[in-house]
Amino acid sequence: MNENLFASFIAPTILGLPAAVLIILFPPLLIPTSKYLTNNRLITTQQWLIKLTSKQMMAMHNTKGRTWSLMLVSLIIFIATTNLLGLLPHSFTPTTQLSMNLAMAIPLWAGAVIMGFRSKIKNALAHFLPQGTPTPLIPMLVIIETISLLIQPMALAVRLTANITAGHLLMHLIGSATLAMSTINLPSTLIIFTILILLTILEIAVALIQAYVFTLLVSLYLHDNT
Repeated sequence: MNENLFASFIAPTILGLPAAVLIILFPPLLIPTSKYLTNNRLITTQQWLIKLTSKQMMAMHNTKGRTWSLMLVSLIIFIATTNLLGLLPHSFTPTTQLSMNLAMAIPLWAGAVIMGFRSKIKNALAHFLPQGTPTPLIPMLVIIETISLLIQPMALAVRLTANITAGHLLMHLIGSATLAMSTINLPSTLIIFTILILLTILEIAVALIQAYVFTLLVSLYLHDNT
């Protein structure tokens, strides 16, 4: 019970060297590939899910926006596998690090915004000043819209970090309570353990949903700028 709650969020090291890079490169190894003409059920299901997700995200895009389809599908697979990997015991979740999430959010957001300014500069600038704005409010609205634009990547990163971190902390607390109650009251332990199982199922869903939400918001930013 005296264990630091945030110990599991510290980036691991091997012989004094950071192991985060190896952990980040590990999830792609879990995705099966086929060397045969006929796929098995696992790969068929995997391809069906990828096509379904890609179709939902790319349906609203034009031809230029659909050139990002491979990047967005790779992004959602990477975040989902990384989140699920962090649910294993004694593992590390890179998406609990705000720095990593910012490293994903800022380049994607910047690429979408730069594309918007290059292809539709009038529409991009029009977002800073809604039509029919009273003249005295123009400077204030331009400042507010500029801040709201610049805060988008931070909101992406903080949302993913907060949801994954909160779930892990709650699981840690309930798991510690289950272990402490096991020597005191067995019925209470069974109840808390049942809650822990239900919370784990919920965290699996949250890991997948947050990967989809992150990628969907990037897709919406891209749609606004293409």
